[in-house]
Amino acid sequence: MMKIGITGQTGFLGTHLSNNLRLEPEKYEIIPFERSFFDQDGLLDEFVASCDIIYHLAAINRHDDPQIIYETNITLSKKLVESLERSKVKPHIIFSSSLQESSDNKYGDSKKIARELLHQWAAGSGASFTGFIIPNVYGPFGKPFYNSFVATFCHLLNNGGYPEIKVDNEVPLIYVQNLVLKMLEAIHIKAPRQVTVEIPEDGTYKVTEILELFHRFQQNYTSSGIMPSLDSDFQRNMFNTFRSYINHKDHFPVRYVQHSDERGTFVEIIRLEQHGQVSFSTTVPGVTRGNHFHTRKIERFSVIKGKALIELRRVDSDEVLSFKLDGQNPSYVDMPIWYTHNIKNVGEEELYTMFWINEFYNPQDPDTYFVTV
Repeated sequence: MMKIGITGQTGFLGTHLSNNLRLEPEKYEIIPFERSFFDQDGLLDEFVASCDIIYHLAAINRHDDPQIIYETNITLSKKLVESLERSKVKPHIIFSSSLQESSDNKYGDSKKIARELLHQWAAGSGASFTGFIIPNVYGPFGKPFYNSFVATFCHLLNNGGYPEIKVDNEVPLIYVQNLVLKMLEAIHIKAPRQVTVEIPEDGTYKVTEILELFHRFQQNYTSSGIMPSLDSDFQRNMFNTFRSYINHKDHFPVRYVQHSDERGTFVEIIRLEQHGQVSFSTTVPGVTRGNHFHTRKIERFSVIKGKALIELRRVDSDEVLSFKLDGQNPSYVDMPIWYTHNIKNVGEEELYTMFWINEFYNPQDPDTYFVTV
């Protein structure tokens, strides 16, 4: 059992790191840490003496006074080194620094000096040290106006605000889960060594590009319930980040619109920005639905409960194709274009059918022509 401590355990990166470690409780034990330990030598010494590995993530990113950022971040590393020396222990220290080390600002300077302090301690004591130089991190649960502009954009768009872009920079970004997986690799180092590792970004993106993507998510997903097309890992990660800022208690549940008549009920379940929509219907015994054809639409009928007869006939032919489906063995039939088709409940209970079609229903261009099979 590897005992791992995390300073800044309740922060953005610390939370994601902790959650990942908890996925394997048989391998890792997380040693509890509180911010107050830095002000109580006895508790800090007890903490460092209990750890095989310490991720030093505690820092402040933003403050009205840049000097406070500078002094605080250096002081935290100094206190950690002093505790290690008092306790005479040599845990592997893993430190999170920033690409801003090379920028001319107090935050970047503080991270660089803090990293060098820990590196020097490890080299002098024969302990392992891994310093990570990290790009801009984004992901679910980041603190708006603090962790990243991504968090700020997501917060504003989901709370009635409107982000403003003052400078459209290109920003190197890494998704927090990708970063955590790279940081976890360091715990498997066996022989003592002191290294600094630059974490590569997932990609570099303009701020306007990110905002445009979020506007699409807001318009389609939040406002209309349409599942957006996600053409890359980056878009999937951004979408998962965006929807983590939705006020779930206020937004859900979203009620389906039911269309009911004497035949049963029809409900549209989901629209997919790139791949159409999914719906379901209930049909009472003896009732037939459909008797229409399409010239371009791709459609699938899936029977999941009850017994159905599906019939198809090419519009320029007299041959009728018949298929019997039973929800006891769920199955589907795809509807070819230019084939009029129907589905009939031939059982004694209500029939449940799922439908997928590759485009949204558009009453101005339905591509639906009624002809009896």
